[in-house]
Amino acid sequence: MRPPNAFTYSGGRFTYKTCFYPLVFLCFSVVVAGYIFAQSDEENFRRRREEMVRTQIAKERWTGSKAVSNPRVLDSLRQTPRHRFVSAELIAHAYDDQPLPIGYGQTISQPYIVAKMTEVLEPKNDQRVLEVGTGSGYQAAVLSPLVAQVYSIEIIKPLGTAARERLAALGYKNIEVRVGDGYYGWPEKAPFDSIIVTAAANHVPPPLIDQLKPGGRMVIPMGNPLQTQMLMLVIKGSKGPRDLQVLNLMPVAFVPLVGGPKSN
Repeated sequence: MRPPNAFTYSGGRFTYKTCFYPLVFLCFSVVVAGYIFAQSDEENFRRRREEMVRTQIAKERWTGSKAVSNPRVLDSLRQTPRHRFVSAELIAHAYDDQPLPIGYGQTISQPYIVAKMTEVLEPKNDQRVLEVGTGSGYQAAVLSPLVAQVYSIEIIKPLGTAARERLAALGYKNIEVRVGDGYYGWPEKAPFDSIIVTAAANHVPPPLIDQLKPGGRMVIPMGNPLQTQMLMLVIKGSKGPRDLQVLNLMPVAFVPLVGGPKSN
């Protein structure tokens, strides 16, 4: 039997015959195998998200914290690929019940905290939301299917730039990311139906109150890093920036809010 690639003699000259079929079949097999493995990985991540929602978020916590019950919020957590918002070496822990480092001294929040803060905002399809502290972009991604528009500010330029590119690559169309000091909000896009602050402040930034609509809701961690912090809900009344209802929700631990007025 002549091998697939061989010289043959015919009509007084040598001819080199090449058989491409084995090579084509090999390439096709590699593509199919890669597709199957990719599909298998995605199915594994989907199951892990389902488990995360069932065991960490939709049931009462061992700490006594209340379960998240808003079905739209739970569905968004099921659909948002948290493993795409962490570094490659931490993908195995993406759906664990813990925050994870994302560089520059910042973290991606624990899944339950992301879900609870989202639920507290009471998101609606026609709302415009400001997020202070983009981080890796995960919180913005969770909010995306629940509201009309998300405006997110990140003070650390490499994080903000990476989050913008990541969210665009994943197909999120209603998230706008800006690099800047979130303490001062985003006045050009104000007013906002709700505001979410993903770092702990020692006071509620007045510019954020000013940019919140009457009846709007702000969820913000309050306290210093070495003290017990409290997740707070601030509801703005109709009588101006001093007309506020402030509710303590639960103890939390966040990295400190960077920015704001500089001390002399």
